[in-house]
Amino acid sequence: MIRSGVRLNNRYEILERIGRGGMADVYRATDHKLNRPVAVKVLKKEYREDRSFVEKFQSEARAAAGLMHPNVVNVYDVGMYKGLWYMVMELVDGITLKDYIVKKGRLSWKEAVSVSIQVCSGIQAAHQKNIIHRDIKPQNIIISRDGKVKVTDFGIARATTSQTTTTAMMGSVHYTAPEQARRGMSDRRSDIYSMGIAMYEMVTGHVPFDGDSVVTVALKHIREDIVPPSAYVDIPNSLNQIILKATQKNPDFRYQDMDEMLLDLKHCLLDPEGDFVRFAPGAGGVYAVMSTQEVAAMEEEERHYTQSRRFDDDTDELPPDPDDGDEIDSGIKSTNKVLLGVIIAIIAAIAIFAIGSATGLFKFAGSGKKTEQSETVKVPDLVGMTKKEAETALKKKGLKLKIVAEEDSDKYDKGVVMKQKTSAGTKVPRGTTIQVIVCSGEDEEIMIPDVSGMTEDEARKKLKEAGFKKTDSDYEYSSEVEEGYVIATNPASGTSVPADTKVTVRVSKGTEGVIVPNLVGLTTDAADAALTNAGLTAAVTSAYSDTVAAGVVISQNPGSGAKVNPGSVVSYVVSKGAQNVSVPSLTGSTEAAAITALTTAGLKGNFLGYTPSSQERDTVVSQNPAAGQSVAPGTTISYYLSAGPNKPDQQDSGAGGNTNNTGN
Repeated sequence: MIRSGVRLNNRYEILERIGRGGMADVYRATDHKLNRPVAVKVLKKEYREDRSFVEKFQSEARAAAGLMHPNVVNVYDVGMYKGLWYMVMELVDGITLKDYIVKKGRLSWKEAVSVSIQVCSGIQAAHQKNIIHRDIKPQNIIISRDGKVKVTDFGIARATTSQTTTTAMMGSVHYTAPEQARRGMSDRRSDIYSMGIAMYEMVTGHVPFDGDSVVTVALKHIREDIVPPSAYVDIPNSLNQIILKATQKNPDFRYQDMDEMLLDLKHCLLDPEGDFVRFAPGAGGVYAVMSTQEVAAMEEEERHYTQSRRFDDDTDELPPDPDDGDEIDSGIKSTNKVLLGVIIAIIAAIAIFAIGSATGLFKFAGSGKKTEQSETVKVPDLVGMTKKEAETALKKKGLKLKIVAEEDSDKYDKGVVMKQKTSAGTKVPRGTTIQVIVCSGEDEEIMIPDVSGMTEDEARKKLKEAGFKKTDSDYEYSSEVEEGYVIATNPASGTSVPADTKVTVRVSKGTEGVIVPNLVGLTTDAADAALTNAGLTAAVTSAYSDTVAAGVVISQNPGSGAKVNPGSVVSYVVSKGAQNVSVPSLTGSTEAAAITALTTAGLKGNFLGYTPSSQERDTVVSQNPAAGQSVAPGTTISYYLSAGPNKPDQQDSGAGGNTNNTGN
């Protein structure tokens, strides 16, 4: 990571890192020469020592530098500073189309057409310069705050001089054309297919093909018919037809160039329901039948791609600048050609000289024969070089390298030569060892993300994405976190630590294995004894029960068989027996009403007989127990009925024990 305040070639001042791509980091910077904000893409340290990666980075810069279009993220400059390869780009203040789709769910058809016209215009400009993007997807399309749409990240593009070219990179499989997925073959029509898939996602909110692996999705692109977007959303007929034509399996049945597609898109705005899109005879169907060998090869490619891909969905979002129209160095391509010619000439000259020296062709008068040890060479300037670069420079001179110390420095990155014991330009014998001091560097600190509540795999993946290469797992019991899910990390989340710190994920094993015994039906003493033997604690409450005898456990929580931590509290409820009821007042009620009142209260009735009374005949005159008394459920309540006022002839014998038991 480059520290803020560093100036690349005394021009581009680094302010902050704003993006991380597969091969490069992106920084917000100030161009002090032109006094404007820019984005600087710097090749990552682990790749800049690899010549193939450097060439790929330069190729990206050269391809993009030739494009000057309002719908393309412009490239201003490319260079190297103290071993750092960088590219200076337009700073665009906005969000990716992917984020915009996610935010809105899906775009209206008019908005989708407007965005598509701008994207296609940018791609058209690239195609006119024989540049195929090969990775068109919403993640590589930026919408600025003023609504301008720009295509970015020509990371796997190559300037081509023929109609097709082969590449081993599959791009992003959800947007990959069938011919790319099958054989890695791409041309302008491959970008048209990817654009059609991006349009599909704009109007529906999802891609047409998805799956669990790269191969699964790729095979769907090759074998399966696309479901028309109109099956999911209500869009104009012409837009539906444009998307279907752009996403034909066979490239010959698609739009053959962006001019043709742009014409239909503009026509769509004027005549949405028109039937003007023309399909070639035989359009539709699979592109080609896949052999078993080809499928196996794709699976192998997926394994390789998963391990080695550099430019996947980690797109650099470049918040940047309004200086549209700033010119790029138009001679950069011709300059590179001249340099390439010079390099070839130098290599040829060195080869001729080596052959001549070996055969004795080159002999100089009066020179005499010298041994290798007696020849002297000038020590090159090694400061600012990586170890590998310094070794290469010394090897060319017949010298050797030895690192004798490491020191801290705010000026150089870790591993870069900051001092050399023998000054540059000093003449020394061939075979001399040049001692150097390299920068120990300050390890980049990264904040540990919060991964609590995730699965173990999700947590370790997130930590890896954050930049931590060393992760481990520890397992412990927890009564609060479900088994298999993360409790916390060590060090804790929110802590900033060096990137090479090992972060341990604490994963729950669930609750520890103490089994709760069955307490229901036990007496209080027996329940307490069972809990004590299990190493658990009791919490007792009581309640009335009509079915469970007093002193016996009615229920418990947690239930029998549950696993809890040792010492956990188990609550149980003890029966207080049946709850007493209040005797209702029966006096003055008819016998039928009295029986109803008693039954409702859970009591029984017992008719004792008639007795003279001033009350109306057949009404209750007295009861026992009296009204309002508290009695147990099921208690029998005795009562007398009125025989009527002073009519002994109507009085039934009560004292003689002539009773009518209304109980059960």
